[in-house]
Amino acid sequence: MRTGSEPATARSALRARFWLSVWGLVWAIFGTAAFALAGHPGWAAACGVLWLVATVDMAMILRHIRQGPHYQPGPDIPPYRPPESGPPFPGPPRHRHP
Repeated sequence: MRTGSEPATARSALRARFWLSVWGLVWAIFGTAAFALAGHPGWAAACGVLWLVATVDMAMILRHIRQGPHYQPGPDIPPYRPPESGPPFPGPPRHRHP
């Protein structure tokens, strides 16, 4: 049963995000160095900006990991009851096939 609270109770795979951020950071550093040595300052600057974005992303991920787990309702907590009135905008009528 869907409760409608899924976005509020969603969890993120922070360790996977961290390692993807490390992967992006390594490639951004490599790209910045390679393009700078090859004499392409525009591409080197673009990779430098990507390097900055990956560093900020990694800092945010590490901050969230250090904060620890937040409250998540366990299996003993029942889901929220669905609204009594039904959906606000009913969908198209369903046709039954004989």
